[in-house]
Amino acid sequence: MLSSSTYPIGTPGQPWGDTERAEWRARQVRRRSYVDEVARAIDRLRDRFDIAPYGQLDYPPEQFELFAVRSRDWNHALPIVLVTGGVHGYETSGVHGALRFLDRHAQDYAGRVNLLVAPCVSPWAYERIHRWNPLALDPNRSFRDDSPAAESAALLRLVAPLRDAVLVHIDLHETTDSDETEFRPALAARDGAPFEPGTIPDGFYVVGDSDNPQPAFQQALIAAVAKVTHIAPADAKGEIIGSPVVAPGVINYPLKQLGLCAGITNAPYTSTTEVYPDSPRATPEQCNAAQAAAVCAAIDFALAHPPR
Repeated sequence: MLSSSTYPIGTPGQPWGDTERAEWRARQVRRRSYVDEVARAIDRLRDRFDIAPYGQLDYPPEQFELFAVRSRDWNHALPIVLVTGGVHGYETSGVHGALRFLDRHAQDYAGRVNLLVAPCVSPWAYERIHRWNPLALDPNRSFRDDSPAAESAALLRLVAPLRDAVLVHIDLHETTDSDETEFRPALAARDGAPFEPGTIPDGFYVVGDSDNPQPAFQQALIAAVAKVTHIAPADAKGEIIGSPVVAPGVINYPLKQLGLCAGITNAPYTSTTEVYPDSPRATPEQCNAAQAAAVCAAIDFALAHPPR
């Protein structure tokens, strides 16, 4: 396992500058195609949904068009459900779980909600199977005014007119072994901080909003996903990734304070899903199905329990 003292870029104890960020970026290799695997899958949905670009990422010599998928018969009298995937591009089931929901389940909610889905927020990172954008920035700590991450800023602009009308926002993520072997050591090296090893939970869990936890809502997601794949247990400290477990498979973060994607609206129901794709007990099919099941459970619960 790498640590901040052994990470191959930078000087231990010193934050990266432009030179180190350029060295890091030069090491990132394109390993899959956003156009072939994601954009074309989105295009195949055009007969059922309205699809439009909501921004473009310019990372010379590359450019990436960002796509949003909307309910075709948008009805302003209906609540809005926002689904986001691929904020961290390497978290594959976040992207393909969003696409699976659109392809297999979205029609069940026609005439009941307006759907707005951004399946792949970070296409450069999707292609490199990485957490950061080319500037070594984490988009999921950058959802704030004047965001330095173009991926975050584009999504914020898309959602801004709808922030107060969203009923549910589900942000689809994964927790992977590479978090511990690559991404957290890289973060420590980038920031000139010591790396403190952690543990990766084996199973699915969700992250609620500590300012609006909605425990029954979070448990509805857990119950639905438990029919598809296993739920992460607490560790010996009663925690998951360093946060207290408040119910089976549930932890809470201050979403807006941390600049997290799930905090970009004022939706009464929000959750970040976390699939564990490296488990020997889960297949890629199960991971995608778990994400779609969580979205369905979130919508079902919110429609059955409208906020007062």
